[in-house]
Amino acid sequence: MSIQYIKQPVVVVFKSSSRSNATTKMKIIRNKNIDQVNEEKILGISDKAIVIELGVGEYFIDRWKRKYNL
Repeated sequence: MSIQYIKQPVVVVFKSSSRSNATTKMKIIRNKNIDQVNEEKILGISDKAIVIELGVGEYFIDRWKRKYNL
């Protein structure tokens, strides 16, 4: 019996820096799992970025777009 693994997108909401007026951004990563995103440097997210939310699934895309007005 084989179990199929359906890859869910990893959604990251981050601020571009630690300053109070830094812009909040969202990045959707579809080809890596959450462990790889948490440990590796991701293209498009700088070293100074502060990660606010990190989740797995399509549900978080719409939810966090409304929450952070993206």
